[in-house]
Amino acid sequence: MIANRQHPIVPCLFAVATWLPVAAIFAQEPATESSDAFDLPGQVTADHFAALRQHSPFIRTLDLSKSLIITGVARIADEPVATLLDIETRKTSVVSRDQVSPEGWQLVEVKGNPSDIETLTARIKMAGGGEIFSIRYEKTPPPAKGAAAAVVSNRVGNGTPGGGTGPHGGPDPRVLTPDQMNDARNAARNIKEGFKADGYGDNQTIPPEVVSKISRLSLEQRESINVKMYEYRNRGLGMPERQQIYNRLLDEAVRQR
Repeated sequence: MIANRQHPIVPCLFAVATWLPVAAIFAQEPATESSDAFDLPGQVTADHFAALRQHSPFIRTLDLSKSLIITGVARIADEPVATLLDIETRKTSVVSRDQVSPEGWQLVEVKGNPSDIETLTARIKMAGGGEIFSIRYEKTPPPAKGAAAAVVSNRVGNGTPGGGTGPHGGPDPRVLTPDQMNDARNAARNIKEGFKADGYGDNQTIPPEVVSKISRLSLEQRESINVKMYEYRNRGLGMPERQQIYNRLLDEAVRQR
């Protein structure tokens, strides 16, 4: 009886021997479609680098004084705010001493006669850097061929020349025409209607948060801000810059209440 007893390891060895050939067959089968998830991305073409070729960081000037010009200067709570134009990209920016612009620029100071923009020089620096660039006023160069140029008139409403809609485009920009003054006064009373100098388009609705800030100001404060905005418009500031300045003036007036 003892001689016929099978050692317990024999069945285990038999099972292993049986399954080894089967495992080898599975190992030789081709990969299933589930491996497609690990395929490489599509081929990279020249179109992927089109933007880099047009605006290469290796050929763009690093001297901001050669690529930027002043288009306007305003004062908010006695702090200067300058609007700049990048003559290469045609993009405008607003810089101040208390904030860094999205481009990383910060205003250091403005020199010159505030009543004569052609004498002004804005000194700006890159955020975190020590080098300071001097930006001077220059007449805005014409847009590149094929670009749409905006035609601006220096006559308002009934054709009375005044206010000027660009630097030195008319009389003293601080002197509003009758049409401009009426528009500024009407907007002070009808705060949801907006006015021509607030930086919002004719068909653009004034945001509720802006209307809320206006409603917290007195009639005299609203009219004073509106008149100031017309002065900036008469100095030639574009709509995006005026919109930023308008909101800053409102914020400052609300804080001072």
